[in-house]
Amino acid sequence: MSLLLALALQVGPNPLGGAMPGDDLVRDRPARRDGAAAPDAGLTSAWFEGCLAQLEADPARANAMAQIRRAETTGTDRVLANLCLGTASSQLGLWDEARTAFAAARAETPEDETRARARFAALAGNAALASGDAAGALELLTLAERDARAAKAETLEAIAAIDRARALVALEREDEALAALESATTLAPERAEGWLLKATLLRRMEKLAEAQAAIERAAALTPKDAEIGVEAGVIALLSGRYEAARASWRSVVELAPDGPFAATARQYLAQLDEASESEATQVPPPAPPPPPAPQEQPR
Repeated sequence: MSLLLALALQVGPNPLGGAMPGDDLVRDRPARRDGAAAPDAGLTSAWFEGCLAQLEADPARANAMAQIRRAETTGTDRVLANLCLGTASSQLGLWDEARTAFAAARAETPEDETRARARFAALAGNAALASGDAAGALELLTLAERDARAAKAETLEAIAAIDRARALVALEREDEALAALESATTLAPERAEGWLLKATLLRRMEKLAEAQAAIERAAALTPKDAEIGVEAGVIALLSGRYEAARASWRSVVELAPDGPFAATARQYLAQLDEASESEATQVPPPAPPPPPAPQEQPR
């Protein structure tokens, strides 16, 4: 196997290198799927529910509604207006506006409501990541972890730790990022995302045995996740297990043939097959000439 191919694959899909506006790993963060964009019990209103409903049909209209509402209200209603505004801005890719709204929601939430403050800080940090401000994201996500810890919300703390790891990788602080992912997988060992990102980072750090153990944990938790399959193949290839790499990438293509990870898997399979064919047809170099016979020394 060509070393150049291995190196090309090593810099392939990189979930830790995300934080761009079009990156699904930023836009569709688990915090939102877990309800981080929704308020805690008791923190809601008919207006807020209507604004969330409007998000599905017309996020630009929801954004405008939330700006008007924010200017006209105080207290909990203003917090909810900022939350809806931040969510609408995120959907529109207005990351700086989203960050400002989520940060304002946290600032205007009472200090003893630590769970809600943690969610808002995590959302603000996520928006900062998406805008490319890793340093700003790091500050916000550290606050989110602290608030979540105070609220004894371990899953939320783990989510914030995962995003903090993303920020640290962007800042080229990989050892600290690994420590954050260790924390995340300890706090929420049932979440496959933490294990996937840990495997990816360990692979980038050339700790392949540890990366293999982490990707196996991720695959056991979500065996039909195409992204995990792609990363498993990359780790296998860099470990010299070429058939295992092929098997992982083929499974991705079979699992979700029309998805973006299948396209990546096909590309890697083509590169792997091309390299194998090239090596199989390569003419071996001529054997070196035999060493000269020893000369008898004159007496």
